[in-house]
Formats: sequence, C-alpha cells, structure tokens
Amino acid sequence: MNAISTSTVATNAECRSVLADGRTVTITASRRPRANRADVKCSVPNAPAMAERMQHVVRLARHTEVRLDSRDQVVLSMDITPAATERDWELAAVLADRMVRGLHPTKSIKAQGSSDAWHLGRVEGSVQGAEAASLQITHLGALSGHADPSAAVSTVRTWFPLHSGGINDALSWLEVSVFPLDPPADSEEDSIAAPGLDLAAQQDVRQTLGASRHFDGKGLNRWRTVVCFGQPRFQGGSYQLALVMADRLARGREFVPRGRLIASGCSSAWHAGRVDTVDGREAKLELIFNQVNHGDRVLLPKDWQEQLPPGYAAGLRQKGASLACIDKIGMI
Repeated sequence: MNAISTSTVATNAECRSVLADGRTVTITASRRPRANRADVKCSVPNAPAMAERMQHVVRLARHTEVRLDSRDQVVLSMDITPAATERDWELAAVLADRMVRGLHPTKSIKAQGSSDAWHLGRVEGSVQGAEAASLQITHLGALSGHADPSAAVSTVRTWFPLHSGGINDALSWLEVSVFPLDPPADSEEDSIAAPGLDLAAQQDVRQTLGASRHFDGKGLNRWRTVVCFGQPRFQGGSYQLALVMADRLARGREFVPRGRLIASGCSSAWHAGRVDTVDGREAKLELIFNQVNHGDRVLLPKDWQEQLPPGYAAGLRQKGASLACIDKIGMI
C-alpha cells in the first residue's frame, strides 16, 4: 500500500490544551508497531469514561483521511484529568494523533475545540503555534489549506423496528457515513468504525458490511466507514438489513426512497446477498404500520410475505408507503 513511511515519522508527539480552570493539559501520543493490538488506545488518570471518549473522537476524526495505514498502534494519554463536562481538549487529541502519524507538523502547539461531527471533519476551535499566532478553524481541512472534507462524505440514515415488548418500542435509526479511500485499505474491518457499540456488536457490524460488500463486487477496501446508532443498546441482528441498505444507498448502489427506508432482516450469508427472517414478526409489523409515513419504503424478509395480516400491504399503500418482501439484496 502506498502510505507514509513510518521510519521518517516521530514516535512521540505532544499537544496541549487549556482547561476551563486555567490549567494546561498535555496530551502525549506515541506510536509503535500494532502487532494485532487495537489501533488506538487512550488513558486518562482515574477517568476511564473520558479515555473511551478520547478513543472515539480520534477514531472518528480519522474518517476523512484518504489513506488508511493500520500497521501502527497509537497510544494517547493526558497528564491531568479535565472536568467530566469539558470537551475543548478534543481537538488537541486529534492533532496529537495526526502529529505522531506524520500528518501534521510536530511543532509545539495548543489547541482548543470540540465537535459533534468528527467523522465529517467538522470542528469549532483554534490552533495556536509557538509563535503565538492563532488559527480559527471550522473543519480539519483548514489545517492544511484544503476545502471542507465533509463534502466528500456520503451519509444515509435508515430505520429498523426496535422491539422489546414494552413502551419503549420504536423505529430506531442507524446512520452510515462513507468516505472514499485512495489507495484501497488492506483490511475491510480496519476501515469500519462503530462508536458506542460494545465489542461484539462492533464486530457484527463489520462482518455484516464486509460480507454484503463482497456480494456487491465493488465495495471491498474502498471506503472508510462510520456507523452510528440512535440507540446503541440493543440485542439481536434484525437491524442488519437496514445497515446493509444504508451502506448501499450511501455508496450509490440503490435508488433513494422519497421518505425513510425502514427494514427488518438479517442473514447468515450476506456474501451471497441473501436476506433471512428475524423474530418478532407480529410486533414489528404492528410497530411499522403505526409509525410509517407518506413516502416511506418498507423492506421485510420474503418469509413474512405469506404471513402478513390481511390488508397490511394495502394499508401501507393507503398511507403513501410502499412494501417489498425480499430474499436477496440488489433485486429491489
């Protein structure tokens, strides 16, 4: 893979940020061969939740980097602990990560800024160099004189029925954001991030997308991907069809519906494009019917077609929605 030579990049870098109480926190980044370890590891004194937040921030901020080099592990640490509500250290963490990987000059700098859309490269903040000049930025591209990278990110949101048999049953959303890689990644799974999910769910997301892109024939190793869930605490794999469709829509492989795309389905063979049934049919059908809107597109497993309640499809059409029961993606 054509990547930056690690032999010419510093193995350590520091970036500082000023906290609300006037103290200066130093974020130190070190780089070492990955050797099957996590790509990013973070530590904050007596604050594991903040360390997890820093890991998420750094991984998301890498989304709009056109090159993917997963040979090294980056370890980041803070020397003091900010207040739990502070977030202006986030930009310093992102820059420390970039500095130690040779993507930003390793000069002495201070940085203040945070973002709710790091995966789009957006940030409200400032960077101050040793010469005391301060640069106000609204996106990470500004650091190198480039355009806003968010224009190159394609993001699609789909919905799936989240059913547990209680008052919290709802149509929950998931969102897939893709950014083209050049050159292609060596590993599909390294290019997919799913912040907020537990490790097992993250692995399920990666395997689902990797397999469905194999069926696609044009999706493997070409994209950096971030998957976000409106409700990251759930069980089961019935979200998988919604995930696959969001990914295909984001990559221009499907026609965009007028309204929402609502789907329920999983598969043990996404690499073959197959759609399998899922549990909770009756409750999920009722939930979808009650919450569907004009223009929505509903996708369900083919196995449900003969078991739909009388008049179900006609009722959806009356509400202005469309329905398809499928056993394979790519034929909708």
